[in-house]
Amino acid sequence: MSVAEKTAKKSGGLGETVNVIVQALLLALVIRTFLFQPFSIPSGSMRPTLLEGDYLFVTKWAYGYSRYSLPLSPNLFSGRIFGSAPERGDVAVFKFPPNPSLDYIKRVIGLPGDRIQMQDGQLFINGTAVPREKVGQITNPDITEVDRPVDVYRETLPNGVSYDTLDLTPNGIGDNTREYIVPPGHYFMMGDNRDNSTDSRFTVGYVPEENLVGRANIIFFSIAEGASPLEIWKWPTDMRPSRLLNFVR
Repeated sequence: MSVAEKTAKKSGGLGETVNVIVQALLLALVIRTFLFQPFSIPSGSMRPTLLEGDYLFVTKWAYGYSRYSLPLSPNLFSGRIFGSAPERGDVAVFKFPPNPSLDYIKRVIGLPGDRIQMQDGQLFINGTAVPREKVGQITNPDITEVDRPVDVYRETLPNGVSYDTLDLTPNGIGDNTREYIVPPGHYFMMGDNRDNSTDSRFTVGYVPEENLVGRANIIFFSIAEGASPLEIWKWPTDMRPSRLLNFVR
């Protein structure tokens, strides 16, 4: 084989490698933009449903697409394309209205036009109390984040969606609120950890539909103690096998 032939072969091999890498990156970009986006839970506001160290996939097509569906959120268009309204009780990822560079995850409680209020720790929607049943206590600090028993209440929304909430502090600051009237094109979000959640009762406010990123779908990995998934040596002690491949409800 001549020197020229060897050089051409090497160039061809390098070109093929670059081509494969570019195609893989484009495929990953398309999947992340239009299908699934990985998301890690940054805080305890959704306990006991979601814990810090949970890694989950968010379905991007669930609510259609806005500029916030795209990497870096370029201001290419307004509103939503192929939009679909969230259902009450969905666990949704959205852009924090005061600072859209931040991702938040909460449960959809109020739809456009709803009247939302908390009275003595009980949720009211349009003047009707949402059924709230005490189902026991959790003593595991990995779930509650505190080293004491915590009361757990199960709420059932008008559409039948049920989920557990934590009551860390009876008569907490968010247990009694004014009545909120959700504006058109907006949603009212709340965390399941009712006494430790910055949500629509506080600085989050009403969330514009344009800010919705997607619906939380499935937990694909979970690790405790603030460990990184890359710290493989910690998996035997800190990984939470019982949470793997659990659907988010």
